[in-house]
Amino acid sequence: MLSVSLGPLSVSITQLLLLAALLVAAGVGYLVGRRRKNGISLILGDMLIVGMVTARIAFVAQWFDIYRKSPWSMLDIRDGGFTPWAGAVAALLVAVWHGWRHAPLRKPLVVGLATGALAWGAMFTALRMLQSPPLPAVALTTLAGTPTDLAALAAGEPVVVNLWASWCPPCRREMPVLAAAQQRETGVRFVFANQGEDGATVQRYLLASRLDLANVLLDPDARIGREVGSTGLPTTLFYDARGQLVDTNLGALSPATLADKLKRLRANTDTSTKE
Repeated sequence: MLSVSLGPLSVSITQLLLLAALLVAAGVGYLVGRRRKNGISLILGDMLIVGMVTARIAFVAQWFDIYRKSPWSMLDIRDGGFTPWAGAVAALLVAVWHGWRHAPLRKPLVVGLATGALAWGAMFTALRMLQSPPLPAVALTTLAGTPTDLAALAAGEPVVVNLWASWCPPCRREMPVLAAAQQRETGVRFVFANQGEDGATVQRYLLASRLDLANVLLDPDARIGREVGSTGLPTTLFYDARGQLVDTNLGALSPATLADKLKRLRANTDTSTKE
């Protein structure tokens, strides 16, 4: 499962795991420190805010050459551009600072954070074991009506599969980014699997948007989304040359986030070919 629906919103399962781990940490911290009324919920909030800001700054710094072409995009966190390790280090420093200043908070903070980390690790490991599906074996058709599937298009290369629809505003926003990458990138196959629309609708959208895309496929029953456990659009799937899922993205990709994920995809592919 990649995402779940909460009313009209689709939320990444990794975000829900982080929220669940924070709730576990807060609950355990409360139980450990309740005799002295030393809860850690406010500290966890500080850690989350500082961690997210630091992770965003680190990501923007890493891909500054891309972001400086559109400075305001640095503030648009909808692209999902974060550097997790930088955020984790910053959050831990916040915890250390609070523990150093307030000795009674140290035990509930340490026990709560340790329990939350263990909970997150267990949930994340279980999720990875349940997911990591190969390329979905779903029957698709080209715009010309020719039957095909993802494995045939991948042909032993890394493949980026974008699940989209013409009625989806974030899909339309990211499509020029993906179109430019398809023209520019070598050694990576880009596939645009339309979810739930007919060929005429897709053709009209492509013509009106002046998009010249290769590998546009029709998935009228949105079977790929169900196969991979995605409830929202756009969803982009990154598969290595062996057809194993390496990374995902829920929401519109920016040039920087796409570049970051392609870098990871190539690194994973290089590692797998050496094994």
